[in-house]
Amino acid sequence: MKPDFSGPDSHGHFGIYGGRYVAETLMPLILDVERAYDAAKKDAEFQRELDYYFTHYIGRPSPLYFASRITAHCGGAKIYFKRDELNHTGAHKINNCIGQGLLAKRLGKKRIIAETGAGQHGVATATVCALFGLQCVVYMGAKDIERQTPNVFRMKLLGAEVVPVYSGSKTLKDAMNEALRDWVTNVHDTFYLIGTAAGPHPYPAMVRDFQSIIGREVREQMHKAEGRLPDTLVACIGGGSNAIGLFHPFIAEPGVAMIGVEAAGHGLDSGQHAASIGRGQPGVLHGARSYLLQDKNGQVQDAHSISAGLDYPGIGPEHAWLHDTKRVEYVSATDDEALNAFQAVSKLEGIIPALEPAHALAHVLKIAPKLPKDHLLVVNVCGRGDKDIFTVAKALGVEL
Repeated sequence: MKPDFSGPDSHGHFGIYGGRYVAETLMPLILDVERAYDAAKKDAEFQRELDYYFTHYIGRPSPLYFASRITAHCGGAKIYFKRDELNHTGAHKINNCIGQGLLAKRLGKKRIIAETGAGQHGVATATVCALFGLQCVVYMGAKDIERQTPNVFRMKLLGAEVVPVYSGSKTLKDAMNEALRDWVTNVHDTFYLIGTAAGPHPYPAMVRDFQSIIGREVREQMHKAEGRLPDTLVACIGGGSNAIGLFHPFIAEPGVAMIGVEAAGHGLDSGQHAASIGRGQPGVLHGARSYLLQDKNGQVQDAHSISAGLDYPGIGPEHAWLHDTKRVEYVSATDDEALNAFQAVSKLEGIIPALEPAHALAHVLKIAPKLPKDHLLVVNVCGRGDKDIFTVAKALGVEL
């Protein structure tokens, strides 16, 4: 029997993954979000408003760009960049934030909370809150605040309160923990705007749906450019929102291969990585069952990546299901490989990618030379690298 990729089911499960593992206090609020989203999906006015902001505020559609110099450099597959780094705020995160911001308004919420790692989701959330006149509180690990200073300042300029988190590894996992604690405490007026395709149902499906604009545009743009569907899609994976946004509109196309690239950090056997599928086991984290990094006692282990946005010990439940059913291939790239790709793409294409998509680009540099020249490969450049210049300079021993 063929796997059912139409999920989640009515309880938020993708196969054995997903679900709702949350405090009893949160269940009424989660159910309110689910009901509001189900109603919004059927409301033509909600879709019209969403389309308006996608076009006139975010600047969609983002271009599908034939990367001729990288293609020549690799000497194999024809490489296209889906340029979501050209969106307003500089990443794919704004797609989801506009959608959830409109939903929060629909629910009458006046206060928005969010977690952020690389800062791009925090910036996008703060942007939407400024646009819609909502109070904004962003939780961010103290370690991430240090390595993403430009984005912290951007959030504050936009009117957000940035709350540093000093517990645990002081990164994205811990920021999400604090945001969930806030939500339990302030259920009456607060909407939690989750940034990735993880968390309790309906968030994984809702984030996927808002991000699927990426893949829908690629289908249309590739038909216009090449007259057919792409052969391979590649995207980086942290929690997995940019990847599922690219992949989902192609899931039912058996001729389209899909590859998610996790962060291997200092190497999969080093103990310092963020490869939840490559080295993780199924467990429960942040309200859903999925693959996560854990020790033999089930305690969540710290993740590591040079990119703050991939520095997360879990992965969205739909990705776990797509891995188990073998519909998507999941691989990894190290910090060094991402740094090399970051530099190569900057010098060959005049595009400075974020460290997150640099992991996907690293894998493209590895596989493209082995593929035929008529093979159409699309990689999602889901963020721009302005935010990462201090991290990259430090890694390369450059004094700024």
